[in-house]
Amino acid sequence: MIAVQAEGCAPLVKAFREKKDRVEEWKNAATIASGLRVPKPFADSIVLKALRESKGEAIAVSDQEIVSCLKELAATEGIFVCPEGASSLAGLKKLMTEKKIDKNEKVVLFNTGSALKHIESLKKLL
Repeated sequence: MIAVQAEGCAPLVKAFREKKDRVEEWKNAATIASGLRVPKPFADSIVLKALRESKGEAIAVSDQEIVSCLKELAATEGIFVCPEGASSLAGLKKLMTEKKIDKNEKVVLFNTGSALKHIESLKKLL
C-alpha cells in the first residue's frame, strides 16, 4: 500500500517518516487537489498501521507534478482524471525514480473522479 499526499498537506507522510502512530494537524494546508487537503485524517492510525503492515510507503508530490501527470494522462490515455487521481501517477513516478518500485512491477493506480469537477481551479494551470 502506498499513500500519496500533496506536499502542501502531507500529515500522513510526515507521521509515517517519523514513525509515529498518529498525525499532527497540518497547518495552512494548500493544494490544487482538494480531496487531498485533509489536515487531520480521521482514520490516521489505521492508515499508518496498514502502510507499515504492508511494508508500504507514504510519499508527497507537488502540485506541479500533479498537473503534469493530469496532462499526461489526458494526452496518452484519453482520460481527464481529477487531481487526486493524477497524484497517484505522480507518486508512482517519484517512487520509480527513487528505485522503490521497479518498472516491471504491476501497479494499480486509483482515480476517484473527473477533472471536470475541478475545471474552474484548473483553468489557470492548464
